[in-house]
Amino acid sequence: MSTNKYDLGLVGLGTMGKNLLMNMVDNGFEVAGYDKDTSKVDSLKDAEGDIYGAKTIEEFVGALEKPRRVFLLVPAGKIVDYVIADLLPHLEKGDIIMDGGNSYFKDTMRRQKELSPKGIHFLGIGVSGGAEGARRGPSMMPGGNKTAYNKVKPIMEAVAAKVGKQACVTYLGEGGVGHFVKMVHNGIEYGLMQLLAEAYDVMRRGLGMDNAAIQAAFEDWNSKELRSFLVEITAEIFKAKDNLSDGDLIDMIMDKGKQKGTGKWTSQEALDLGAAVPTIDLAVIARVVSAFKTERVAAAEVLNGPAGLIKKDQKTFVRRLKNATLFSFIVSYAQGMAMLKDGSDEYNFNLDLEGVARIWRGGCIVRAKLLEDFRRAYKKQGDLANLLMDEQIAKKVNKTQKDTRTVITEAIKVGIPVPCLMACLSYYDSYRSARLPMNLVQAQRDHFGSHTYERLDQEGTFHYEW
Repeated sequence: MSTNKYDLGLVGLGTMGKNLLMNMVDNGFEVAGYDKDTSKVDSLKDAEGDIYGAKTIEEFVGALEKPRRVFLLVPAGKIVDYVIADLLPHLEKGDIIMDGGNSYFKDTMRRQKELSPKGIHFLGIGVSGGAEGARRGPSMMPGGNKTAYNKVKPIMEAVAAKVGKQACVTYLGEGGVGHFVKMVHNGIEYGLMQLLAEAYDVMRRGLGMDNAAIQAAFEDWNSKELRSFLVEITAEIFKAKDNLSDGDLIDMIMDKGKQKGTGKWTSQEALDLGAAVPTIDLAVIARVVSAFKTERVAAAEVLNGPAGLIKKDQKTFVRRLKNATLFSFIVSYAQGMAMLKDGSDEYNFNLDLEGVARIWRGGCIVRAKLLEDFRRAYKKQGDLANLLMDEQIAKKVNKTQKDTRTVITEAIKVGIPVPCLMACLSYYDSYRSARLPMNLVQAQRDHFGSHTYERLDQEGTFHYEW
């Protein structure tokens, strides 16, 4: 049994958990670690710094300074509840549990409600950056009781990624807001990844470019307005050689997408909120369709469609594709940030969107040069309804929308699916339309179901005897 009193205890010593623990140690904190897998606890023995590896919950909790601060990095779902149940008999009023996993925000709200009568504070902290981010500095999105957060704030700010001198962590508000913001972050991530996959497909199948040329294009994009973590790693991927056969690794990877559910949660919650996130929706569907690999191979022999290369100057078309990707990145972020605003209104989160854009600039998966533009937009107008309404951002999408149309048109001509590029353009065109054909849908609803409609010239609801 340790006689020391450690600053924080971390439950879950997988890759993410251990890396975050070592990050805390690097920043001068004394940390206790616990995992039901004792081999993971034993692995802490060789680590440098003041670390205590506990083999039992009793030892673990007993080693912590009061009020105890316990950080969970375990898989989302029932496991979180099981860990909380194991901890509770050993905790006291005023202790703090922080969930740093990808938990559903309504589960976080439920846990806060259940633990509050016991005097236990429960913080939902979205953590983004992967294993490397956990080790070197993630972006963190905390929500819950502010007084409780202030007791862990020095640790969070020390271990978070930095942009200049600013830590990529900020208190977001009460309730499950931290995990809500992380959920939308992951939804945006789905969209951006699919957009880059579509750009790759256009270059590979549409333009006939080899992997070296595609790599050079992505590397060039990352040196300009599209500079971002996802474009950077995409360029790196095309350099990788296969270690099990000759050739490039990218060509040996099965084209079947997998997912853990956060993108789906974003789409489901957006529908409940009445928020429009078509890029995220189509990115989730693209992964679902990709999983039908056997069916797709068979369908390729049966179903007809156009083929051939895009008959355009390659250099010029890649530039247009870059502009289409920039346009779509901006529109994807705009959808996600608008959903954050809708969720904040619905759940009384009082979200500061400038703060969200600020902490996403470093450490997280969606970090990008564009986030600084978004931060400025919200700094100038905190209640901005949609990023597309900011004057400077509107200039960017207005300038690149023509190239987006060209790219989509040429992809359609040769039968290359670009669902997320199309979703971004459709959202843009719908959002900028002063009049949409929904008047016909309302008339249809009234015709078959007497659902009534509203008029342009009078207040109230009306029904027509069809």
